[in-house]
Amino acid sequence: MDLSFSDDDIAFQQEVREFLATSLPQDVKERADRGLHPTKEGQVRWQKILNEKDWMAPNWPVEYGGTDWTITQKYIFAHEMGSVAAPQPMAFGVSMVGPVIYTFGNQEQKNKYLPRILSSEDWWCQGYSEPGSGSDLASLQTKAVRDGDHYVVNGQKIWTSYAQHADMIFCLVRTDSSVKAQEGISFLLIDMKTPGITVKPIYGLDKENSLNEVFFEDVRVPVENRIGEENKGWTYAKFLLGNERTGIARVARSKRQITRVREIAGAEKCDDGYLLEDPDFVRKLAKLEVDLMALEYTELRYLSMLSNGKNLSAEPSLLKIKGTEIQQRLTSLLVESLGMYGAPYEPERAYEGRNETPVGPDYANGPMAEHLYLRAATIYGGSNEIQRNIVSKMVLGL
Repeated sequence: MDLSFSDDDIAFQQEVREFLATSLPQDVKERADRGLHPTKEGQVRWQKILNEKDWMAPNWPVEYGGTDWTITQKYIFAHEMGSVAAPQPMAFGVSMVGPVIYTFGNQEQKNKYLPRILSSEDWWCQGYSEPGSGSDLASLQTKAVRDGDHYVVNGQKIWTSYAQHADMIFCLVRTDSSVKAQEGISFLLIDMKTPGITVKPIYGLDKENSLNEVFFEDVRVPVENRIGEENKGWTYAKFLLGNERTGIARVARSKRQITRVREIAGAEKCDDGYLLEDPDFVRKLAKLEVDLMALEYTELRYLSMLSNGKNLSAEPSLLKIKGTEIQQRLTSLLVESLGMYGAPYEPERAYEGRNETPVGPDYANGPMAEHLYLRAATIYGGSNEIQRNIVSKMVLGL
């Protein structure tokens, strides 16, 4: 395994660093660094900057607006973005539905939707999960009945991230109930302004509205908005889920969080000294650093495999399991480092219109919100229990 970067890779890394240092808006960076949800305005502004640089969709083929970077360059770019708390482009468009469209869509769909994803004209959300159909996604019940040149859609989706901002939603719908569950699903692209769509907020543990319920009542969707063949949507859904788990380990982000824990622990008093001098706290931090280092080298091994033309099977599941567990342990330690300042948590909207500032030092704004939100990290993107089933089947043959 060769883990060294070539001279060209090092030059590229420097180019990325210079771009991020001069182009990343400070307010966007600060929100991401604190672990707060992005604003739509800030996220779109940053994505437009990336698109002007032609760096919006590094993994796309060049003919659709990709970068033609090597696997190593893509890794460097993602790592440098995480290292400076630069938000990744919103995944639902760039990493999920975009690849489905250019892989399985027709030319009209490619011409219509791909440029709008790159330019951030369309904000996408994902219509997969339903009440009772989460990890067992194939049991979904939202129905689409053909009526001439349209499908009439009725049903409900849940846990739909940022649906309140979305212009479009890609949806799995049941178009045939008489066959095996996986064989009766179709993949539709639906305009969120279509009559009959209702979005209702879900407030998470962090008391913020990043999640939603989406209801469909006699929603008419043109047949031309179907991706691929009718009843073949499960194939496209599995392809998309593979892309969803790409980069979910967030190693660079976690390394930055380690630094943040050290800074806070070096400022917070503990007995007659500082928290960073407390043996029990240092032990927990050191174990996290060792586990994160192991995860990083595991990720680099997979990068080496890909660079040498090998295919991955269950490896993304392993990264997802360990990466999300480390994220949760890190935010827990961040909150612990805040001491009493971690307790008086209020959501951002609670401070709108107030004159007073949040309780505690400036660095106390963010860690509790991220800690509460990331309680779901081991569930979203495919629960870790399901990921372990994948590993046991594909690696251990169980």
